[in-house]
Amino acid sequence: MLYYAQEQEVKNAVEGVKSKAEYTGPDPKLAASLEKEILDTNPGVRWDDVAGLNESKRLLQEAVVLPLWMPQYFQGIRRPRRGVLMFGPPGTGKTLLAKAVATECGTTFQNVSCSSLCAKWYGESERLVRCLFDLARAHAPSTIFIDEIDSLCSARGASGEHEVSRRVKSELLVQIDGLNNSTKNTAGKPVTVLAATNFPSGLDEALRRRLEKRIYIPLPDFESRKELIKINLKSIALAPDLDIDQVARRTEGYSGDDPTNICRDASLNGMRRKIAGKNPDEIKNMSEAEILEIPVMMDNLLEALVKIQPTVSRGDIERHEKWFSEFGST
Repeated sequence: MLYYAQEQEVKNAVEGVKSKAEYTGPDPKLAASLEKEILDTNPGVRWDDVAGLNESKRLLQEAVVLPLWMPQYFQGIRRPRRGVLMFGPPGTGKTLLAKAVATECGTTFQNVSCSSLCAKWYGESERLVRCLFDLARAHAPSTIFIDEIDSLCSARGASGEHEVSRRVKSELLVQIDGLNNSTKNTAGKPVTVLAATNFPSGLDEALRRRLEKRIYIPLPDFESRKELIKINLKSIALAPDLDIDQVARRTEGYSGDDPTNICRDASLNGMRRKIAGKNPDEIKNMSEAEILEIPVMMDNLLEALVKIQPTVSRGDIERHEKWFSEFGST
């Protein structure tokens, strides 16, 4: 990880750039509307908030964070990546990683969904795409995060593809192509596209080429699941007999979201037993200490494990691993 003193210095410089940033493009009203919807100057997610995924963090830091910290080094053939694609099963932490990247390196974070770039008037969707990238340059250094990018940029030429959809894809490709090659982007002020998808095989091949770094975000391993369970249970009372190692071993094949759901359900089991047989008035009159001091017991977690099954199938894993072996770029 990077040193705190350096981090603070860059963040101060970035804040100075942001305070002076101003959109000067041809669509100020459109830009103001888009900015209000997607702009997040501080997502507030740190690396430590993301359990495990150390290799994914390292790759993202190298591709996105270091070019901001070492602009003199990332020149010429080492110029910053135009785009990074994170792919993998749902619930593995792709969105959380994108927010952590933006927070750690102090960039402006633009959280874009398909609906943000869709408009009912002819030609307006393409204007929104251009405006998005103009905004990113105005607020540079910045990160454009496009979640579920497969819904916006699926393979062109597919049956039933609408002309509007094809034009939007083409505009997006043109804009990504021009990132960090323009004289408008001075050293230390890169604009990076971070994209995430659960269906990488459905992406347009031209977009795949532009997203030069393609990082597989796998299911959490034992240590990651253990860390995730600790993070989820850290703010509530725990029984002395709680064996987190055993729970982590029994969640093999679960996505990052699944242990969170197990912990959430287990945290409610004690309350369910506490109020069993009580009438509404008795429940309302329970003291705060009586409610908050109900500990999570091992039996609560084991009961939740029986009820909550993994949300990712073996077929999903094999599909992602096959795509990674063909197109991964780590």
